[in-house]
Amino acid sequence: MRYRRFGKTNLNLSVFSLGTMRYLASEENARQTVYQAVLQGVNHLETARGYGKSEQYLGAAIKAGLPKTRSQLYITSKIAPIDADSMQRSIDESLAHLGLDYIDCLALHGINTWEHLKLIQQPGCMQAVQQAVVDGRVRHVGFSTHAPLEIILAAINTDLFEFVNLHYYYFFQHNAAAIALAAQKDMGVFIISPADKGGLLYTPPQKLQALCQPFSPLELNYRFLLSNPRITTLSMGAANVTELTAPLSVSDRTAALTPQEIAVLQRLERNQKDTLGSDRCSQCYECLPCPETINIPEVLRLRNLAVACDMTEYSKYRYGMFENAGHWFPGMKANRCTECGDCLPRCPEQLNIPTLLQDTHNRLSGREGRRLWD
Repeated sequence: MRYRRFGKTNLNLSVFSLGTMRYLASEENARQTVYQAVLQGVNHLETARGYGKSEQYLGAAIKAGLPKTRSQLYITSKIAPIDADSMQRSIDESLAHLGLDYIDCLALHGINTWEHLKLIQQPGCMQAVQQAVVDGRVRHVGFSTHAPLEIILAAINTDLFEFVNLHYYYFFQHNAAAIALAAQKDMGVFIISPADKGGLLYTPPQKLQALCQPFSPLELNYRFLLSNPRITTLSMGAANVTELTAPLSVSDRTAALTPQEIAVLQRLERNQKDTLGSDRCSQCYECLPCPETINIPEVLRLRNLAVACDMTEYSKYRYGMFENAGHWFPGMKANRCTECGDCLPRCPEQLNIPTLLQDTHNRLSGREGRRLWD
């Protein structure tokens, strides 16, 4: 296991963190998963008030005894931005669930809209958080986000936070500017869900497997992230002990990408260009805003992956979240397009966006999705 400084917190975190959203089959399963992760070098455990019984289960695992002492472990919990009294109460409830007298890191959970950003800049929520820092219940403060890039950049620029949890993967690099800004401000960077949201890479389609040879798609994505020194740690949301194996097998491979790895990534890029041809969306985001609030770049990103890499199951999974996950995954489905044409002159590639949107809906519509804790 390798360790990296978590920005200005000065905590030295393992490059893989155990996210505890999915280990809830039972308290015993949670205990075994946490124990094995810590035994294999993980020193950062992450939970949230909104993850069912996650805090209680993590607290029980800590109480049962782990291979590291409390001072060798770093615990993060996340609480949605709320009023001052509710925030004070929630912090105390989290500590009680965890059986701890302090948590190392508190993330404001889901700074996803301009309204959320406005809320944390008003008296109340942040005053309560800062009071918890003063009295020692919380040691470091950051935020987690599923927001559009411009909101993430604005949140970083408030200078209220020491770290950020965000989405960024090989197949979704739009948030690179947020990582660069966070690094400039010496903030820790925690990558959310690289295996799942990063492409359902633990069950890759055959074509993607072939394109990534001699590596697995999951291994290649982990290496893409671990090779970036601006990134501190990656979440591994293991549901059980078995799911620790794949990420921890690369936990010591943090050096720059090898020539062979670079060649495979270039192969993936060529494949997209060759397969999609003039229908490839390059993710410039110039088409936004859409009058029907369709997240055009994300819809067309999912089409890119489904067509070029046979990542249809992943693309259906994510597409099904539109209109079902609120501010966690905003945007209307592609069939809401009225063919108004507003986006067409803004597209530098002159894509026939309305046609591509309808094609994407035809390919990917089906089951509706929900966030795990909705």
